[in-house]
Amino acid sequence: MLASTVRPRIVRPQGIGGKTQLWVCRCRESKLKIYVGNMPYSVTSEELTELFGQHGHVSEANVIVDFESGRSKGFGFVEMPNDAEANEAISALNSSQMSGRTLRVSQARPRQDRGNRGWRR
Repeated sequence: MLASTVRPRIVRPQGIGGKTQLWVCRCRESKLKIYVGNMPYSVTSEELTELFGQHGHVSEANVIVDFESGRSKGFGFVEMPNDAEANEAISALNSSQMSGRTLRVSQARPRQDRGNRGWRR
């Protein structure tokens, strides 16, 4: 899945009277979202960032936690801005061991609309 985000870029056009002005231009950047499953429940977002950071720049890493207990659900998502680095990380980390568990790493699928699920407690 490719998600688009806006990243600021500085543009330096010549202003009136020869003075340089700084403008910020918003440019689109695609990010590859990666699913990481079968993780140990003790893994944090920082550890996930460190693990994937060995294969390239990580823009965001999230471990999914249970709403009521605050405990990890054993899976998470990582976003990497460079597709080549992301694909390398997927190849290198899929089926690798982490604290005695075999990680399942793949490109994340788009989230499906689950409709109205009622009121949450």
